[in-house]
Parts: sequence; structure tokens; C-alpha cells
Amino acid sequence: MYDWNPKYVSVGDVEIAYYEWGQGEPLILLHGNGEDSTYFRHQIPVLARFFRVIAVDSRGHGKSGHGDRGLNFYQMARDLRVVFHALGLQKAHILGFSDGGNLAIRFALQYPQCVDKLILNGANIHMLTGVKPAIQIPLYPVVGLLHALRPLDESIARKCDVLSLMAHDYGVDWDDLGRIQAQTLVLVGEHDMIFDKHSWRMTLCLPHARMERIPGGDHFCAAKLPNQFNLAVLRFLKEDKKA
Repeated sequence: MYDWNPKYVSVGDVEIAYYEWGQGEPLILLHGNGEDSTYFRHQIPVLARFFRVIAVDSRGHGKSGHGDRGLNFYQMARDLRVVFHALGLQKAHILGFSDGGNLAIRFALQYPQCVDKLILNGANIHMLTGVKPAIQIPLYPVVGLLHALRPLDESIARKCDVLSLMAHDYGVDWDDLGRIQAQTLVLVGEHDMIFDKHSWRMTLCLPHARMERIPGGDHFCAAKLPNQFNLAVLRFLKEDKKA
């Protein structure tokens, strides 16, 4: 029932892969850095009972093409807009995990008319100050090495492009969050790799947001604690919309 045979939307120089299940209001799932849509395998059977679930492999990830212009969140947001158009979507709920949450923020700023409710799971605004040093600091020498070696092999260049998304800010600041009018759930694990104060500040800056922690969870609570995660997501999405 929940097969993983991708469909594709052509976006200029690449094909963007997506997967679709269920019926009802559309719900877009955006995975994290270096992953693909199968990250949400524990969410699909539950969410597809209530929504038309569309999981998208971001450019350079999973079954989607990489292209030859590098990777950035502006382009990935444009890719997602083309997917919306191809599928006839005027508006959708969006659930983004980690870098997928960052992409969801970028998309909501570029295309506010397309966003219904927004769930930001382990997203951040500033990479260096938002992510705990034990996770973020070791990334920089790795990206530097990959950058030095990228002329040697295409696979190294592509790995460098993907990891670089985690190494640099993506053009969003605190004041920008005030422009996002969608009802938003900032969803984090109790022991997330994103600083709790960072997630809380995001919540305060978003005009219509609340924050929820998954008890005992870390950054990957959707995979490790799916029952708690799915309940939080459904509770938020099924709430009546506030004026």
C-alpha cells in the first residue's frame, strides 16, 4: 500500500522526485540534510489516513537530480513551488524536519500564499548559534576538506554541496519570521541538537506559533519516537484554525 516508487516533476535542469499517498487536505513532508523521504516511513501510514501526503526528495537528495549549479535553499524553494504547480496545489500544510524545516521557512517567506499550517521540526535560523557546538563545529573541517577535493570527483562535489547547506546561514533572520502568518508548530525533541533557547526564540518571533517538546526525544524523534511525534503532528493539524 505504501510503495516507494517515485513520480517526477521536471524543474529546469533536474527531475524532482516525490511520493504520494492518501486523500484530503495536502500535507507536504520535507526531509533533512543528506536524507530522503523515507525518513518519514513511520509517519506515512498514520498521516495518510487523514491527509493527501506528498513527500518530496529535495534537489541533490534521494531520487531527485542534483543539477550543476550547486545547492541553496532559494532554489530548493523554487523547486517546491514548481511541484505545487505540477500537482495543482494552491495551498498545503508543510512539515519540515531539520534542513527540511529550514526549507519550509524559506518557502513560506517566498510563497506565503501556498502555506496553510507549518510544522518546523528541529529547524534553526543561524547554523553556528542555533546548533549545539558538538554537532556543528566538527562539520566545518569536513566541508573544507570536501571543498578542496571537489575537483577530483563529481560525487565529492555533490557531497560538499549537500553538507554545505548545514554550514552556512540561508538568508533568513529573526525579523523575517515576523512575516510568516501561518499557524506554526515548533516541534523539537527534549534533547534536541538545536538549542532550546533558539527554538523558543523562533517561537516568539513567529506571529502565530507555539512550541512543543517530545519528552525523551532527540533531534530524530520522528524516527525514534514516532507515536509521540505523530500524535503531536495530528493534534496540531486537526485543530480548528484560529482567526
